[in-house]
Amino acid sequence: MRSIPILASAFFAAALSTPTLALAAPPTPAAAANSLVVVSLDQARIVKLPERTQTLIIGNPSVADVTLLKANGVMVVTGKGFGETNLIALDANGEPVAESIVRVNGDSRNLVVQRGMERESYSCAPRCQPAVALGDSGKYMGDVATQIRAREGLGKSK
Repeated sequence: MRSIPILASAFFAAALSTPTLALAAPPTPAAAANSLVVVSLDQARIVKLPERTQTLIIGNPSVADVTLLKANGVMVVTGKGFGETNLIALDANGEPVAESIVRVNGDSRNLVVQRGMERESYSCAPRCQPAVALGDSGKYMGDVATQIRAREGLGKSK
């Protein structure tokens, strides 16, 4: 579990269809848990912070991470691994202000090729090209990573 102190601001942006969710009084943990933040793997999403928030706790930092942008009262939620975790906001007294579920999904534009136990991912926007993703076979991931490093090396002068 990771705890991050922050400054107060607005309330969490909720799920895909609800751009902003606001409550007049501090919610109970059960009521606040209805908020859902959905982000794609390796993508970021800007989310407003709850009022009176002093601390953020993310349940599983291997699923999602948060970067605080204190100046404008938002945070950036980045999908790091598939699954769900919770995000809890606490006030200065350590009382819950809000709780959200963070769900990290795969990119629907990717193509996954499964050959027995071997898996390969391709990004198909607009043409299909190799793109490593969590769950790909180690050999495929290593081969693509080696090609990426070799290509980067071509552009560097000695």
